[in-house]
Amino acid sequence: MQLSDRIGKRIKLQDVHILMAVVQAGSMGKAARYLNTSQPNISKSIADLEQALGVRLLDRHHRGIAPTQYGRALLDGGAAVFDELRQTVKNIEFLADPTSGEVRVGCNPFLAASFVSAVVDQLSRCHPRIIFRLVTAYAETLHRELIERNVDLLITRKSGLIVDEQLDYEFLFDDTYSIVTGARNPWARQPKIELAELVNESWVLPPPESVLGLVATRAFRASRLDYPRTTVIAEPAEVRMSLLATGRFISIFPDSVMRFSGRRKELKVLPVKQSLGRMPVGIVTLKNRTISPIAQQFIDRSRDVARTIVKGA
Repeated sequence: MQLSDRIGKRIKLQDVHILMAVVQAGSMGKAARYLNTSQPNISKSIADLEQALGVRLLDRHHRGIAPTQYGRALLDGGAAVFDELRQTVKNIEFLADPTSGEVRVGCNPFLAASFVSAVVDQLSRCHPRIIFRLVTAYAETLHRELIERNVDLLITRKSGLIVDEQLDYEFLFDDTYSIVTGARNPWARQPKIELAELVNESWVLPPPESVLGLVATRAFRASRLDYPRTTVIAEPAEVRMSLLATGRFISIFPDSVMRFSGRRKELKVLPVKQSLGRMPVGIVTLKNRTISPIAQQFIDRSRDVARTIVKGA
């Protein structure tokens, strides 16, 4: 009998679930207590799997157990199977009640406070019972969260991390950058400004190695200017917005933040001729993974909101 023929007849999902529990717990005894069963039952499930597959799945050592290369392969496949089952249950729940459910979206803090919030606002007006779980982090962490299936999709700037055979990327819009100050700052009343005029002002910027720091570096170098002396170095957008609102500081923000932020009336985009560059923003999903209907609705509404940005550009 071929291995493929044995799958449906001899490999049980319950046994795979028990294997996952054993590896996570580190021993069969701990797994038995966690699953509220006996250790002999645990041992039998593992033995049945090993007999069905014809390979050893676990190595025993003085510290407990560890999966063999065959066990790790089965664990990876089992995680995908159970993820698909969970997604299927969500799909069934959605079909039973298309106005409720949960969508998990990964994004960086800037996009969470601007573009993603606009999508949530629009979609929640149509479906107020949907739960939106926003996971805010930066690129590397978001990439890992998606691979581990802790989020349904990412709304993120395109970067080298997205070049991955497991991922699909769909372009939404180009996010441009502007120099911003508080509405009470004297520069806010100027009709035309050269970048060189702002070099000696009080700047509040994220660290130079951050995305916005690199944007600022390129812009000043293009104008043959030194990087401005930064009075305040702060990563969180809210900190910089609060300082800008005093009317004493200048910073750089993505235009998506200025378009959607609830504090945009306190701020003013300065009419600086120098282009600060652009960064593509898009949707990242796992290939060969079922997208729930609610996640698909979020993707569709994201496309709608992105079209308003492109039209307004």
